[in-house]
Amino acid sequence: MFEFIRRHTKLIMVVLFLLVIPSFVMFGIEGYSRFNHGATEVASVNGKPISQMEWDNAHRMEVDRLRAANPSLDVALLDAPALKRATLERLVQERVLAAAAADDHLMVTDARLAAELERDPTIAGLRRADGSLDMERYRQLLSTQGLTPEGFEANVRRDLATRQVLAGVLGSGFTSQAQVDVAMNALLERREVRIVPFAPAAYAAKISPTDADLQAYYQSHLPQYQAPESVKVEYIVLDLDSIKKSVNVSEQDLRTYYQQNASSFGTPEQRRASHILIAAPKDAPAAERDKAKSAAEALLAQLRQAPGTFAEVARKSSQDDTSAPSGGDLGTFERNKGLDPAIAQAAFGLAKVGDISDVVPSDFGYHIVQLTEIKAAAIPAFEQMRAQLEDKMRTQLAQTRFSEMAEEFRNGVYEQSDSLKPVADKLQLTIQTADNLHRVPAPGASGALANAKFLNALFAPDSVDKKRNTEAVDLGGNQLASGRILSHSPAHARPFAEVQTEVRRALVSQRAAELARQDGQARLKAWSEQPQSATGLPAATVLSREAPQGQPVPLVEAVLRADPAKLPAFVGIDLGAEGYAVARVDKVLPRPEQTSEQQAESRARYDQLWGAAEGRSYYDLLKARYKARILPPAPAAVSR
Repeated sequence: MFEFIRRHTKLIMVVLFLLVIPSFVMFGIEGYSRFNHGATEVASVNGKPISQMEWDNAHRMEVDRLRAANPSLDVALLDAPALKRATLERLVQERVLAAAAADDHLMVTDARLAAELERDPTIAGLRRADGSLDMERYRQLLSTQGLTPEGFEANVRRDLATRQVLAGVLGSGFTSQAQVDVAMNALLERREVRIVPFAPAAYAAKISPTDADLQAYYQSHLPQYQAPESVKVEYIVLDLDSIKKSVNVSEQDLRTYYQQNASSFGTPEQRRASHILIAAPKDAPAAERDKAKSAAEALLAQLRQAPGTFAEVARKSSQDDTSAPSGGDLGTFERNKGLDPAIAQAAFGLAKVGDISDVVPSDFGYHIVQLTEIKAAAIPAFEQMRAQLEDKMRTQLAQTRFSEMAEEFRNGVYEQSDSLKPVADKLQLTIQTADNLHRVPAPGASGALANAKFLNALFAPDSVDKKRNTEAVDLGGNQLASGRILSHSPAHARPFAEVQTEVRRALVSQRAAELARQDGQARLKAWSEQPQSATGLPAATVLSREAPQGQPVPLVEAVLRADPAKLPAFVGIDLGAEGYAVARVDKVLPRPEQTSEQQAESRARYDQLWGAAEGRSYYDLLKARYKARILPPAPAAVSR
């Protein structure tokens, strides 16, 4: 791949030189920069522009993050104007806070940065048993996000600095108990109310739309009846499991592998021993060490005469407070695990159970070791290990083969981009097909067709317009996939005949809601003018903002906004597609008493909301100070 470029490097450089230089000759560097700057600027902060490219890149990263968290999200929703606008506003906010942090000389120390990284659970999972960070895994994790450790830590440091800009405002807000009481009274106030619903379902039987009505509704609501963009594709998948099935392992290879690794398959030899310690730390004076050694040698001479008294002597004379009460018992251990190396070496140097070592020096003093048990190494027979060994060898060979084939796969789908057959034949892969694929994985999809990254590559402009192979997409778990579009169906309006039932349902629902609204408004007018005519109302219920009893928010708000000086009173609430409701507000009920814990929670809740409001106000002030501008107009609100 790229062999032509490698062989003709100088020629390519000359061509690029001839293409680039005239631009600077005609415009000059400064003019060229201004031209490019003016064409792409979408916002500015403190006189510094934010380009369209920066906006696009930031939004693409945000979309990737959201899709990684929820692969079933509709890509069309993620590219909605409101979400793109939110990304731009976030970019502006980052620049505003960064400018404020720089002007206020807000810095983040290395210790503060380290403490922040310590709290990151993902990074904490990369620590070894000794607490040190596995730098190789750390780099690998960051590389998947296109970051280096230095770049990531710079981002964290910058984020911590900008957080300090608003931290003082958010953490220093002060509110009085009177303010809290007013707010909590509004939240907790209860009202007794009788609700009469006017549901559209009760009016649906009265609606009989004509074919002309249905056609007119269909034509005026075409966007609701769109068939999404879809494609028919062929694709190939290179995965470790399929390679593993094709790998052959000979009997001789298995036996050789078993013989070379036998010691790692079973349980290594273990020993049990007891010891007597005469303590003398390694940094103790020489005289103290010599005295301890002499005491140990005296005990050893005694034990040589009566080996059976080892446990009794250990209980009386050993200065190891942990093992002395149990006769010096150290438990079972392996040669290189779980015990002081000096003691372990002495124990494994003894020939048989009951043998006693010479005096053994260590950093803690002088030991006398007695071997009390030998557990021989247990190595499973070859036949017991055969299936496990074969699977392990197949996996190792398949991983090596996968690495080789992956490079051929990547090069093949790129170099012969108009067909998957050459690379499929070369690597003995099966070409699979799928129809009616959309940008979002279908429910129940599996494999490559459930991978949002792969679908995104299939719907890329180059794949759709030119029917070229996608790049080799890494699906994770040692899997690569590439596909190409065989046919493409753009988003289009579904035929009326196909959606006639849906159209009828929607039109009937709309007109039924209108009848419900008209009936409810007429009833509200009559009852308001003659309250005594409102008979047979439903039983009373108690509503509050905190306990809405499942009622719609607009209804609860209307009930709680009724003038308490004019109760009982009727209010009407338009619930849109859910119809209409008339409520008679009878009376205001006393606010329930709060416990001291509930009062403290209310205070904390109010303080948090108040701090957030002050933070927004301060940010608005900073936006004005640093002349933050967003050039594209805000998208129009979507009507519902």
